[in-house]
Amino acid sequence: MNFDPVLLSRIQFAFTVSFHILFPAFTIGLASWLAVLEGLWLKTNKNVYQQLYQLWVKIFAVTFGMGVVSGVVLSYQFGTNWSGFSDKVGNVLGPLLGFEVLTAFFLEASFLGVMLFGWGRVSRKMHFTSTVIVAIGTILSAFWILSANSWMQTPTGYKIISGQILYPTDWLSIIFNPSFPYRFLHMITAAYLTTAFAVGGVAAWYLLKNRFLKHAKIMVSMAMLMAVFIVPVQILFGDLHGLNTLKYQPAKVAAMEGLWETKKRAPLVLWGWPDQDKEQTLYSLELPGLSSLILTHEWEGEVKGLKNWPQEERPPVALVFWSFRVMVGIGLLMLLTGFLALGLFYKKRLFDSRWFQYWCIAMAPSGFVAVLAGWFVTEIGRQPYVVYGVLRTSEATSPVLGEHIFLSLLAFVGVYTFVFGAGLYYVFKLIRKGPKTQDPFDTYGGHGLKKPPLLISALELDSEHV
Repeated sequence: MNFDPVLLSRIQFAFTVSFHILFPAFTIGLASWLAVLEGLWLKTNKNVYQQLYQLWVKIFAVTFGMGVVSGVVLSYQFGTNWSGFSDKVGNVLGPLLGFEVLTAFFLEASFLGVMLFGWGRVSRKMHFTSTVIVAIGTILSAFWILSANSWMQTPTGYKIISGQILYPTDWLSIIFNPSFPYRFLHMITAAYLTTAFAVGGVAAWYLLKNRFLKHAKIMVSMAMLMAVFIVPVQILFGDLHGLNTLKYQPAKVAAMEGLWETKKRAPLVLWGWPDQDKEQTLYSLELPGLSSLILTHEWEGEVKGLKNWPQEERPPVALVFWSFRVMVGIGLLMLLTGFLALGLFYKKRLFDSRWFQYWCIAMAPSGFVAVLAGWFVTEIGRQPYVVYGVLRTSEATSPVLGEHIFLSLLAFVGVYTFVFGAGLYYVFKLIRKGPKTQDPFDTYGGHGLKKPPLLISALELDSEHV
C-alpha cells in the first residue's frame, strides 16, 4: 500500500473539516432563528415561541459544542500535518484566526452562558440581548474564517521575503480580498437555508405524527418563508460568486463545467463523465451556448477550457464537476420546495398535505449536503495549490511518515464516529421529545407567585432525564 503523506494529509484534513463545517453551517442560522423566536415571544407574549426557543436552544448548545471541539482539531493539524503551510503563510493567516478568537469566539462564549442558563435569572430583555449577541458572534466568526479562506483563494496584500515566507503589507486588502464578499454572502445564506430546511423537516415529522401541531405549523411557515425568499437570493449570490471565480480561478470554473476546449458559445454540460486521461467529458448531455451565457452573460462569450493549462496545473476534474452539480441540483430542489409551499399556502393545504410533509422530511438534510458539495468545489478546485498561484499543496505538508498519518486518520474516524454519533443521537432524542407544552416559569400554584429557584432547578434537572 502506498502511504503518500501529501494525499493522506489532504484526506485527513478533508475528513475533519467536513465534519466541522456541518456544525457552523447549522448554528449560524439557528442562532439567528432563536433570536427571531425570542423577539416574537417578547412582542406577542405567546408561550409557543418560548417553548420552541427552549427546545431549539438545547439543540443549539449541543451542535455549538461539537463545532467548537471539531474546530480545535483543525488548528492542531496546521502544526502536525501542515507545518510548511504554517511556516510560509502564518504571518498572514495567524492574525486572522486570532481576530476570530478575540472577537467572535469570546463574544459567543461570554453570552452563551446567559443564553443557556439565564432563564428566570436575568430579565427578559437581557436574555434576548444575549441571544442576539450570540447570533452576531456566529456571523462574525464566519466573517473571519471566510476572510482567511478567501485569501487562500485570491491572495492579495502580501509580499514574499527570502523566497518563501509571506508577510502582510495591507491588512484591508487581505481581509477584503477579491473573492471574500461573494463567498461570505454565499455561505451565510447557505447556513440560513441549512437551518430552515432542517427545521422544516422536523416540523413536517411532527405534523405527520400529529404532535405539537401549533409549534409545527409555526416552524413550517417560517422555514418555507426562507425557501420562498432566500433561495432566489442565494442563487443570485452564487451567480456573482461564479463570475468572480471565472475572473480569478478560471481553471476551477472549467473543471466545474467539464469543458476541455476554449470556446465561444460554450455549451452547458448537464451530464457527463470527465475523463482526465482522455481530456474529454464522456457521455455528455449539453445545452449549446448556455455556459457562455451563464458565465459571461453573453451568448458569444468565451470560456477557457482545461487544455488551456498544463496537466499539472489542473484540479481533479471529476470531483469538482460532480460536487458542483450536487450543489446546484439541491439549490434547484430548494427553489422547487418554495414554489410548492407557495402553491399549497394559497390552496390552504400547507399543513395537511402528507406528500409535501414527506418531501420536507426528505429535504431536511439537503442544506448540509449542499454545503459539503460547495466546499468540495471550492477546496478541490483550488488544487494543486493551497494558496492559489502562490503555494503548492505539496510544499505545505509536514515531514511526517505516511504510515503515521494513516494510523491517525483511522483514530480520527473511530473517535469522531463515537463522539459525534453520541451527540447526534442526543439531538434526535431532543427532537423526538419535542417542546415543553407548559412554561416552567409560569406562576406557582395559580396565585401569582414565582416558582422558587430551587424548584425551577429541580424541574430543569428532571426534564433533562425524562
